[in-house]
Amino acid sequence: MTTLAFPLVPRTNPRQVLADLIPAEGSRARAVTRDVVLVVAVAALTALAAQVRVPLPFTPVPISGQTFAVLLGAAALGPVRGAAAQALYVAVGLIGVPVFTDGTSGTAVLFGATGGYLVGFVAAAVVVGALARRGLDRGVLGTVLAYAAGSLVIYAIGMPWLAAVAGLNAGEAFAMGVAPFLIGDAIKAAVAGALLPSAWRLTRR
Repeated sequence: MTTLAFPLVPRTNPRQVLADLIPAEGSRARAVTRDVVLVVAVAALTALAAQVRVPLPFTPVPISGQTFAVLLGAAALGPVRGAAAQALYVAVGLIGVPVFTDGTSGTAVLFGATGGYLVGFVAAAVVVGALARRGLDRGVLGTVLAYAAGSLVIYAIGMPWLAAVAGLNAGEAFAMGVAPFLIGDAIKAAVAGALLPSAWRLTRR
């Protein structure tokens, strides 16, 4: 008896992400060097974006450029390199380099009210990078959906963390840790939806 299977994900080889288009032929060492440079570059971009901040008087969570750097970088690098970039960013901040928002650093930030968002960056990079690996970043709608998925992951970790540290209920945590940033997230998603597909068109892939 013959059965038909319709997998939810096409059975194809993983697609390239933008970083894979950077030539690294010749040796394994060249590919590793390329990947290390890209991971460090995205970690540095996240650190720079963290300093673009707008403090809000009613919440310890500021508006910043971090999430845009995190999710755009993850789409460009893919899940492994994207997560590595954010893990590096967090690790550098933990050892005392002032890369977190407002030039802060140290374990007090990780275990503070905004620490969950830092952990969420690593998880979101995996999700967005995996979606980009499946080709969602090649179209506007797919890019916006991938960005939304990454943002959801960040909030899913950051909001409960904020509630636990600050002693808030779910409604208060949402009002302080999610609601003020939704409009900004929509704008960032729209910008990403313009940038990433345009980058792919320029590669003629």
